[in-house]
Amino acid sequence: QVQLVESGGGLVQPGGSLRLSCVASGSGFRIGTMGWYRQAPGKERELVANIGRFGLTNYADSVKGRFTISRDNAKNTVSLQMNSLNAEDTAVYYCNAAVYSEGNFWGKGTLVTVSS
Repeated sequence: QVQLVESGGGLVQPGGSLRLSCVASGSGFRIGTMGWYRQAPGKERELVANIGRFGLTNYADSVKGRFTISRDNAKNTVSLQMNSLNAEDTAVYYCNAAVYSEGNFWGKGTLVTVSS
């Protein structure tokens, strides 16, 4: 069983920055694609960005140029640097990992609130 734990959420003013991190723990696993999703109040969960094991990235149009996803395969971590945040970025952010031969795993989420 793989567990994902997110950190780095919080309250930030419009135009500010936050960095989210997620670490995967367990034993004997190998991770494929890792990503970040978010769910705002009253809305469905949506993909923010993901990154393949060899670094291929994909971003939602709404965050292109503002967010950067990265990963460290040796440490089983994925990070999301978020810049130029605005109120529409307010949401619970979830880490996701596709683990070979085991399936898809989710973290419990971390809240990001963008407000003055």
